[in-house]
Amino acid sequence: MKQHSLLSKGMVATMLAQFFSAFADNAIFFAILAFIKNLHYPTWSQSVLQISFVLPFIILSPFVGQFADSISKGKAMMISNSIKLLGASCICLNISPFAGYFLVGIGAAAYSPAKYGILGELTTGDNLVKANGLIEASTIAAILLGSLAGGHIADLNVSASLIACVLVYGLAVIANFFIPKLPAARQDISWQFIGMIKDFANTIKITFTNKQILFTLLGTSLFWGAGITLRFLLISWVPAILNIHDNATPTNLNAIVAIGIVIGAGLASTFIAINKTLSCVPAGIMMGIAVIAFTLQGNIISSYILLIVIGALGGFFLVPLNAFIQKMGKDLVGAGSVISVQNLSEYSAMMIMLGLYTLAVALNLSVTAIGVGFGSLFALVIFLLWLGLKNNESH
Repeated sequence: MKQHSLLSKGMVATMLAQFFSAFADNAIFFAILAFIKNLHYPTWSQSVLQISFVLPFIILSPFVGQFADSISKGKAMMISNSIKLLGASCICLNISPFAGYFLVGIGAAAYSPAKYGILGELTTGDNLVKANGLIEASTIAAILLGSLAGGHIADLNVSASLIACVLVYGLAVIANFFIPKLPAARQDISWQFIGMIKDFANTIKITFTNKQILFTLLGTSLFWGAGITLRFLLISWVPAILNIHDNATPTNLNAIVAIGIVIGAGLASTFIAINKTLSCVPAGIMMGIAVIAFTLQGNIISSYILLIVIGALGGFFLVPLNAFIQKMGKDLVGAGSVISVQNLSEYSAMMIMLGLYTLAVALNLSVTAIGVGFGSLFALVIFLLWLGLKNNESH
């Protein structure tokens, strides 16, 4: 069947939609940051901006999986990208950047399960693994290019960077039109609010009762919480330590971390077997120590080296844990359900760590103190998690 070939029309359209959507998601963050900087918002409002994006993922986590399964996945992706387009347009029209970014967050939360769910409907067998690889590759390329474009265009003209994001979201919506109309995965979904909440609460209970999955989920959640805090640490660290005040330098440094994650992910998939996932956890402890080392130095060359190391340790730590959650979760509650619980856990960790970061900035702590404190706390918590996992494995 034609639709099962790796580069079918539907697969190419999905890849393009994903590339444009992820590109704009990353570009718009740096474009809005430049926008609120121009309007002289206080520094702590930068992390509040990110919270407005993360919040919809937590609020909507019981519903987005069912939304993706109840209609054609291509249509779900198109609706989600249209919401992102609306959010970006609101910012361009000078409606609150926080409200606009909240709308983009709603679109992103609804988009996530549809994006992952559609691959199994477009292709099968060995091609499914390759299709996942292609989507991940296009996503990483979009993250790198989108981040760089957002910061660099904002340095030239903030309005132009925001308009560019609207145009790219428009391209994502257009690409969605070319995805074939596939049947809904589930026709039996009843949209009863209480029932859906109960079903989701039951999934959480089953997932968290398994100690091994609980500890592993805590690991991936801490990683994403740390990743998002590091992003803001870099934005504050560049002007404070390097005395560089453009939008492009923090963007470049964030891109370097992403390259490191790709290297670490590649090493993990080569060297760590699915039944040896525990051996990746010390990389998380070392990541916390590397963040401390990064914060305490002030040289641009060593910054690049340390950020690649931080990213590589993070990728090496994250990938085996993700694979373990998917494998265990599939047997326990189903792959889709465990991803929704994982999303709730990871975005809640982001909210908590962003809240702590916002508080530290509001208290006028120095960027060095925040970086050292954050790195130390992360290394310590991952170490305790490692002890918990080892203890649980030996029982």
